[in-house]
Amino acid sequence: MNDFTFFSPTRFVFGRGVTDRIGAELAASGHTRALVVYGQGSARRTGTLDRVLASLDAAGIAHEEFGGARPNPSVAHVREGIDAARSACSDVILAVGGGSAIDTAKAVSLGVPYEGDVWDLFAKRATPVAVGKPAVACVLTIPAAGSEASDSCVISNDELCLKRGLSTDLNRPELALMDPELTFTLPAYQTAAGVTDMCAHVMERYFSSEGPVPVTDSIACGIVRSLVEEAPRALADPEDYDARANIMWAGMLAHNGLAGLGRNAKPFTRAGGWESHALEHELSAHDPKIAHGAGLAVIFPAWMRYVWRANAERFLSFGRDVFGIEPVDPEADAVDVTPEQAVADAVAATIDELQDFFVSMGMPRTLGELGVTADQIPVLLATLEQNKGREIGDLMRLSLDDVRAIYESAL
Repeated sequence: MNDFTFFSPTRFVFGRGVTDRIGAELAASGHTRALVVYGQGSARRTGTLDRVLASLDAAGIAHEEFGGARPNPSVAHVREGIDAARSACSDVILAVGGGSAIDTAKAVSLGVPYEGDVWDLFAKRATPVAVGKPAVACVLTIPAAGSEASDSCVISNDELCLKRGLSTDLNRPELALMDPELTFTLPAYQTAAGVTDMCAHVMERYFSSEGPVPVTDSIACGIVRSLVEEAPRALADPEDYDARANIMWAGMLAHNGLAGLGRNAKPFTRAGGWESHALEHELSAHDPKIAHGAGLAVIFPAWMRYVWRANAERFLSFGRDVFGIEPVDPEADAVDVTPEQAVADAVAATIDELQDFFVSMGMPRTLGELGVTADQIPVLLATLEQNKGREIGDLMRLSLDDVRAIYESAL
């Protein structure tokens, strides 16, 4: 187990009807002016936004609305939000939505005190500052990204065809209200993409070069195992409160850092190489219509099949603890396979089981289903190199040729 820090300052208020408490919760923290960030209109159509605004009014909190946050949020929209927050003198940026709305709110908050262009922060040309930065709060409506708890924020620059993340403790929300009933109306595809993203957040940390770390590994596998159990229930009955509640809480646990503690390759860094996220970010940077979770459903199994031999035991442990898959014992089971083939078969079964789970929820199996073709791969590699350099990865270092092979295997 390597050295780590764990910082989780967010106050979570979880349960039925907690949406109506947002005004009182913010007022209790001394906030008086909110910029309310939301997406493409579902928050308004479902009545959630009206409930939030009524709660703010009741608590005497002035507010301005800022809608239009899209999936894979854009820096152009963030710039508009920064102007709105400055004009309104907002002391809290309140997101009503999922990861896109929350990441927009985080980026707006970071940009308010910065005198230059906010993209400088994502391009690592400048460092975020706390002085003058409005707080971030959220009413979560789409469990997926874990942004309600994480230190990360991912923004796309359409002009440059780049998608970049920025991790800083300044991104962690001050307050997160989590009402599972708000997720009853989520479309099945959005639910499935969200569950896939949650699994990926855990697995990026689990498949690192450090370990084993039994306590952390048990937490990680428990989260994925719970999602495998609860997702079919939620899809079969969208108003199954317990299934929705467990999925919502799993999304938070998957990305607040807990599932990777001690698995970091270097002391006091984030666990994992985040290779699959890097490869998927190129897909949705070039085509923002690709849901992040849908891209991960294709990329993660392809990455696993390419790298598993770098640490077969890690994949065997995952298969055993999540799916109950064990390699056969050639002698005890009286089967005519070598020990090496038994391991390969168990790993293949594990990866197949994971991908079949994603597909069973309605996620794609191939890049072709997302509209990605072979002739686009050189463009993806070019922007990946611009974003990450010529090599990426922790469990196994990947060259651009390796990445090309992974993309091609997923077509």
